[in-house]
Amino acid sequence: MKKQILAIISLALILIMGLSACGGTKLTMGTGGTGGTYYAFGGVLSQYISKNVGVNCTAVSTDGSKANIQGVDAGDYQLATVQSDVMAYAWNGTNTFAEDGKVDGFRVIGGLYAECVQIITTDPSIKSVADLKGKTVSIGAPGSGVYFNAIDVLTAAGLTEDDINAQYQSFNDSAESLKDGTIDAGFIVAGPPTPAITQLAASAKAYLVPVDGAVAEKVMANCPYYTAYTIPAGTYDGQDKDVQTVAVKATMIISADVDDETAYQITKAIFDNTEAITAEYAKGSELSIENATTGMTAPFHTGAARYFAEKGVTVESK
Repeated sequence: MKKQILAIISLALILIMGLSACGGTKLTMGTGGTGGTYYAFGGVLSQYISKNVGVNCTAVSTDGSKANIQGVDAGDYQLATVQSDVMAYAWNGTNTFAEDGKVDGFRVIGGLYAECVQIITTDPSIKSVADLKGKTVSIGAPGSGVYFNAIDVLTAAGLTEDDINAQYQSFNDSAESLKDGTIDAGFIVAGPPTPAITQLAASAKAYLVPVDGAVAEKVMANCPYYTAYTIPAGTYDGQDKDVQTVAVKATMIISADVDDETAYQITKAIFDNTEAITAEYAKGSELSIENATTGMTAPFHTGAARYFAEKGVTVESK
C-alpha cells in the first residue's frame, strides 16, 4: 500500500514539474488605462511572450507608469510598460519619486515606441500651447507621467499650472470631458493612434495642438529624454496635415528578480517577431534594436543585454 501511495506521489510530482516546464510560470504585465496604447499593445506583446517563452503572461490595466514601477518593485507585476522619463525619475529618486525615494527593483528589457505629447481640443481657437492660458485643461493625474509632461510643455511656453484651470483626468475621462464640453483641452501622452483620441475624433470635431518651434526646442533643451516627433496627417479623423510635437519613449521593464534565461527569452520573443507583431498592432512597426537600446536611463536586465549583444549592440546592464 505504501509503495502505491509513493508511486502516486511521484507521478503527481512529475506531472507538476512537467506543467511548470510547459508554461506553468505566470507573469503579470502592468500596462495602463483601457483607453491608452499601453493596454492594447501590452495585450499583443503578452500573447507573443506566452507563445514563445512557454509562460502564461497576462496584461492587466493599471494607473500607468508610476504605478507600474511601484508594482514591479513590490512584486505585483513581473513586467510593465512605462514612460522613459518616469523610469528616470524612479531610478534617480526625483520628481514624482522624490518623496518616496529611489526605486531600483526593476531593469530594462528595451524601448518599444515613441510616446508623444498629444494636446487634444474641440475648440478651433486653440492653435498653440500659449492659447491654453485661462482655459480648462486636463493635465493627467497628479504625479503621473502625463502630469510632468504637461508641466514641462507649459513651462516651455511660459505658463504655469496656475495659468490654467487644471483638471486631473485619465485618457478616457479627458476624452469624455472634451465630448461633454466640460474641459477645453487635454494632455494625452501615448503612441498615436491612441484609442481614446481615435474614439473622440470619430464622434466629435477634434484638433491636435502642436508643440513646435521655440516651445519644442526649450522642452528638449531642458529635458534630454524628449525628442521631436511628427504625427502624420490622417492619423485621426479630420486631421488633414502633419502635427509637430515632442515625445518620450515607451519602455518595457522587468523585475530584477526574474532569472537571466527568462529575461533573454522575453526580449527575443518581442524583437525576433516584429513583423508578426506589427501585423496585429501598428505600433509594432517602431520595434527595432536601435529603438530598443537608445535613450535608456536605467540599466538593462543582464538577460536582455545578452540578447542585444548577440545583435552586436552593447548596453549597460546590472
